[in-house]
Amino acid sequence: MMQVFGFPNTRATRVLWALEEIGADYEYVPVDLHKGEGRRPPYVDLNPAGKVPTLLEDGFALSESAAICTFLGDRFPQSGLTPTHGSRERALYNKWCFFVIGELEQPLWTLAKHRFALPEKRRVPAIMETAAWEFGVVANVLNIGLGGREFILGEQFTAADILIAHTLGWALACNLSLGSPSLDRYAQRVLGRPALARARQRESMDQNQGRKTDG
Repeated sequence: MMQVFGFPNTRATRVLWALEEIGADYEYVPVDLHKGEGRRPPYVDLNPAGKVPTLLEDGFALSESAAICTFLGDRFPQSGLTPTHGSRERALYNKWCFFVIGELEQPLWTLAKHRFALPEKRRVPAIMETAAWEFGVVANVLNIGLGGREFILGEQFTAADILIAHTLGWALACNLSLGSPSLDRYAQRVLGRPALARARQRESMDQNQGRKTDG
């Protein structure tokens, strides 16, 4: 059985969401980042970056949420989470996945780093305004690319929508505007999928169980 190592309200949610869309069996393994479990063995031996998520199956470990979601979509083609290799749709899918990681989430990660993730002496509060502005710029690019369609590739929901919507939810949690009613509607529609609700319930339930066990 596949294992997903994660922590609530992180990029690990994307992987659980994909697995719930697929309906695959998996074990969720909480990694308490607040206690530093990501930076020490045994987890750091699995993922030297000390970050979540990590997927583990039969000794094969894979990190990076976009890579994991794409692997799962390819592994379970009946899910429709990834388009066919070599197709134009697959090229567009790759484009938007790379856009999320390289552009859309980076201003949000900058905000997070300078609010709490970096050591206090490394934080630069003055960068906050620039990061918020930068997010607005790339959100507009996304809005143009979406073009009012139901999903980023048209009528088919894919793992690219998981990455995009999760990142938009991150922005909303930071009290940032998405900049357009169409993006607001897209985020509300995709973040309202039952599979995401199940994923959040799973990580919350298993995290609480882990705390009871630790105590």
